Amino acid sequence: MTSLAQRERAALADLLEEVGPDAPTLCGDWTTRDLAAHLLVRERSPAAAGIVVRPLGGWTERERARTARRDYPRLVNDVRNGPPRWSPLRLSDLDKLVNTVEFFVHHEDVRRAAADWQPRELDPADDGAVWKATRARARMLLRHSTVGVQLQTPDGRSAPGLAGSPTVTLEGAPGELLMYLHGRTERAIVEIHGDPEAVEAFRGTRLAV
Repeated sequence: MTSLAQRERAALADLLEEVGPDAPTLCGDWTTRDLAAHLLVRERSPAAAGIVVRPLGGWTERERARTARRDYPRLVNDVRNGPPRWSPLRLSDLDKLVNTVEFFVHHEDVRRAAADWQPRELDPADDGAVWKATRARARMLLRHSTVGVQLQTPDGRSAPGLAGSPTVTLEGAPGELLMYLHGRTERAIVEIHGDPEAVEAFRGTRLAV
C-alpha cells in the first residue's frame, strides 16, 4: 500500500497537470509553475539548504527561479517521479517523515486557491496520520503566540498546541488545523474559542515554519 506522502505527491502532480503552469496557489504570489520548481529544488538541489538556513535564502530563490524556466510538463513529471535514486528521501520511512506534510499542504495550496474549492474528507488512516503530524508540528508553528493554544477536532480529540495562559482552542478537522497552523488561515475551516481578548491576541499571531 502506498503511503499518504506518495498519494499526495501523485494527486498534486495530477492537479498541477490539470490546472497548468499559471494557476494561483496559496503560496503568496507563486503560480503552480513556481510551486513545482520549489518542490524540485527542495528534493534535488544543494540550494535547498536555504529553506532552513535563512542567510542562504537568496541562493535557494535564484535556483528556484532558474528551475521554473524549464518546460512545465517536465517539471510536473519530475515532481511526480520524486527525488533522484541516490537521495535518502527515497527511503520509505524518511519520505513519510519529511514529505507527508509537505505534499499534503502544497496539494491543498493548489486546491484551495480555486474559488470553488471544497474540503476533503480523509479516510480514517489518513486522518490519523494528518492528526499525528499536526500535533508534532504545533508547538513549532505556534511559537510566536502570546497565548496558550489547545487543538481540538469536532469528534473530540484534543492535544496541547502551546503552553500558556490564557488559552484559546482551535477546533477543526486535522487537515484544517494543519493548514491553519501553516498560515493558510483564510482558507482553513477552523473555529477559535476562548476569552475574547485572548482570541483577539491570537488572531494577530504570525504562524511560521
